[in-house]
Amino acid sequence: MAKKGIQYVVVDAFTAQPFKGNPAAVCFLEDDAAAPAGDGRWMQSVAVEFNLSQTAFFSRDSSCAADATTPRFHLRWFTPVTEVALCGHATLATAHFLFTSVLAERHGVVEFATKSGVLTAKKVPAPEAEEQGKLFIELDFPMSDYVGCDPADELPSIPETLNGAPVVSVHKSVATNDFIVELSSGKEVADVLPNIEEIRKCAGRGVIVTAPAPAGSGYDFFTRFFCPKFGIDEDPVCGSAHCVLAPYWGGKLGKQKLIAFQVSPRSGALYLELDVANQRVRIQGEAVTVMAGTLFA
Repeated sequence: MAKKGIQYVVVDAFTAQPFKGNPAAVCFLEDDAAAPAGDGRWMQSVAVEFNLSQTAFFSRDSSCAADATTPRFHLRWFTPVTEVALCGHATLATAHFLFTSVLAERHGVVEFATKSGVLTAKKVPAPEAEEQGKLFIELDFPMSDYVGCDPADELPSIPETLNGAPVVSVHKSVATNDFIVELSSGKEVADVLPNIEEIRKCAGRGVIVTAPAPAGSGYDFFTRFFCPKFGIDEDPVCGSAHCVLAPYWGGKLGKQKLIAFQVSPRSGALYLELDVANQRVRIQGEAVTVMAGTLFA
């Protein structure tokens, strides 16, 4: 498909440290004819080549004036196995690339036309707990409801799937069909050794394991996310999973603002704010570019 070189970067999202957080490849399709009706098979092949949890492809929206105050781009996301409807960390990575390398300094907000509607990303001041002056980006994402479920019917291998970790409750995300398995402590989340093959067989898309954060940690809850059906045995830091975790823990803890820590081996922090009236979740985080190059295939 590519007749000329396509610029790409690899960005580690939800972290300021290289090789932490969640890496995403971001490909800039400058030729608007290549998107939004671009070749999905080619994009999938590129995602397989990068072999990261997500590869993002974005292009300018030709219907948006070049000098628009809020630029708009088309954005799609692919795992090594399939295209997905929503991805947090690759959206953060794309916004980081735009703000640091593509857009003029005056632009503080961008819009993305996606399969999940129009999403926005904007520069914001660093949260109080962080060093001021850093580039933090806030994503405005749809909130997801959750419902209770009977693990005996839908996830019968729990707790064996989680190597015997004691389970407090099991719910399911309405939007993504992910199971939300609450454990009793953040340490149990960090220590869990899941049976990936059992998770691959479960009725849902994936399994979110979560628990209250340890006292004094500075976080409200810990999480890990396993999604082998989409080619991601463990997603290092999953922004979209927090579209359901924010209302879940917000309700349990009685908080509108929360700080989440995804305690995967790479790990990453997310600052969350609930907008219940509009059914939105605002997700803030950092990112760092670790690689740049040109795609010729």
